[in-house]
Amino acid sequence: MKYNEMNRQIKEPIFSLADIRKTGLRVYPYQLSLWRDEELLIKLKNGIYLFTARKDLVSNESVAFTIYQPSYISLEWALSHYGIIPEMVYNVTSVTSKTTRTFKNDIGLFAYRHLKKDLFFGYKKVDDGKGMYLLAEPEKALLDYLYLNLAKLHDEADIEELRLNRFSMGEAVDKEKLMQYAEVFNSKKLDRILKITVEK
Repeated sequence: MKYNEMNRQIKEPIFSLADIRKTGLRVYPYQLSLWRDEELLIKLKNGIYLFTARKDLVSNESVAFTIYQPSYISLEWALSHYGIIPEMVYNVTSVTSKTTRTFKNDIGLFAYRHLKKDLFFGYKKVDDGKGMYLLAEPEKALLDYLYLNLAKLHDEADIEELRLNRFSMGEAVDKEKLMQYAEVFNSKKLDRILKITVEK
């Protein structure tokens, strides 16, 4: 069976059409659709698949990084990770220098917000044992979140609605680094909102 041969030759849990071609096997689109129907494969997005039997070998974060690049995990997902917002976040949120996109598949919902290339910094490489991805530093995750929500932030009441955990923010965020990063955004409104957020 061609599926078994493909499964044997492709070592990684996530693979692309280019990876199939490297095996030398001739696999047709209808076969991939059939294997999806048989729940042997999970389609992550057009041209990228995950072996269902190996889905426990990948993390949601690594899936997010793989299916849309360049990107790094930030915003609500990162803020929850650092304890800066109290809510559990179930959809992985990332920023990208490409177009804003959302992908929904059998693993979950993956949202990407556009950020201009000049602001594409302030992240670290993470290997969680189930894949590699880029994760915003706490300072950058907070700045990304405030910057991309500036349109609805006007005063202290709006900031309160963000439900930021001030104690955790004080523990996780380096204020000096936060201010250095904020300078790159070159936004007077962000500076004003940030001052209220940090000093309150």
